[in-house]
Amino acid sequence: MPYASIEPALMGWLHASNKSTKCVTRRIAILLFDGFSLLGAGLVAEVFHVANELASTGANDDWVYDVCFLSAEGGNVTCSSSVRVWTDGLDARHYMGFDALFVAGGKGARAAANDERLIGWLRRVHTKTTSVRSIAEGCVLLDAAGIGSHELQRHFSSYMIHAGHEEHAADTGDRLESMKSALTMVKRDLGLDVARGVAERLMPGSSARLVPLLGDAGAASAGDKIRAAARWLQDNCERPISIADAAQVAAMSERNFLRRFKLELGITPSDYLLQARLAITCSLLTDSELPVDKIARRSGMGNGDRLAKIFRKRMMISPTEFRIQSRREAGG
Repeated sequence: MPYASIEPALMGWLHASNKSTKCVTRRIAILLFDGFSLLGAGLVAEVFHVANELASTGANDDWVYDVCFLSAEGGNVTCSSSVRVWTDGLDARHYMGFDALFVAGGKGARAAANDERLIGWLRRVHTKTTSVRSIAEGCVLLDAAGIGSHELQRHFSSYMIHAGHEEHAADTGDRLESMKSALTMVKRDLGLDVARGVAERLMPGSSARLVPLLGDAGAASAGDKIRAAARWLQDNCERPISIADAAQVAAMSERNFLRRFKLELGITPSDYLLQARLAITCSLLTDSELPVDKIARRSGMGNGDRLAKIFRKRMMISPTEFRIQSRREAGG
C-alpha cells in the first residue's frame, strides 16, 4: 500500500462560490474498518447525497459533495451487520486532504490503533483536512494518532430522550452527532433551507427540532465574517500575524471569534493558520532548493528549529526527509 508525498493543499471551501457561480466540489471521505456501524456511516453519506439532490437544478447537475469510502487496504469492508461495502485504498491522492474526513469505528478501528503506517497517514492527511470527525469508536483511532475528535455536543442525545427513545439515546446520539456535523457543512455551503430539507428528508418531522441545533438565526452573517477572516489568515499566513489580528478582521472579540471559528469551520484558528503555513512549507520543500531555515522564515514558521519540531510532531518526518521522499516519489 503506497504512502506517497503530500501535495500542496487546496482548501476548496476558501473559494466557495456564491449562488450565481459554479459551486466548488467538496471532497468528503469516510474511513471504514471491519465491524463499523453501517447506519452511522450511511447516515453521514446520505446527508451529502440528499444535499446534492436538493442543490441540483435542471441547468446545473454538478455535485456539491463528492463522497468516497476508504479503508486501509481497499476492497470490501464488512460492517457490524455483515453487509460488505466496497472501498478505495489509501494512496498519494489523499495527501492533499479533504474538506471533511469521518473515521468510522468498529473492532477493526481498535486493532488499527497499533498500525504505524495508518496512524502516520492520518496525521499527514489531518494537516490538510478542514474537519476531522469520528463516528462511534472512530475516536479511538483519532486519539491514537494524537488528533482527537473535535469536541462533541450532546444535543441529539437529549432530543432522542425527549422523543421517548431513552434506550437508544446513547447509541443514536453518537450517530446523530455525526449527522449534525454533516448538516453543519451543508448549512455552511448551501444555506439553512437546504440543511432543513435534508433533515426533513432523512428524519421526517424532525427538522424543526434538529435544525436549530446547527446555530442561531444570525449564524449566516457571522459565518460570512468567519470565512472572510479565514481567507485573510490564508492570504497573510507568511507574515507574523496573530489570532487577535484575525478577530479584528471579523469584527469580533477574540473569545467570540475563537468560538465561532471552531463552530463554523470545525477547526481552531491556530490550527488553521498552522495548516496554511505547513502547506506552503511542503510546497517550498518540494519545488525549491531553499534551505530549511529560509523556508521557515518565508512560510511564517519562524526558524528552522521550530519548523523541524512542528514537522516531526505533525508529519512524523523531518523537513529534509520529506523533501527527499517527495521528490523520489514525484520522479516515479
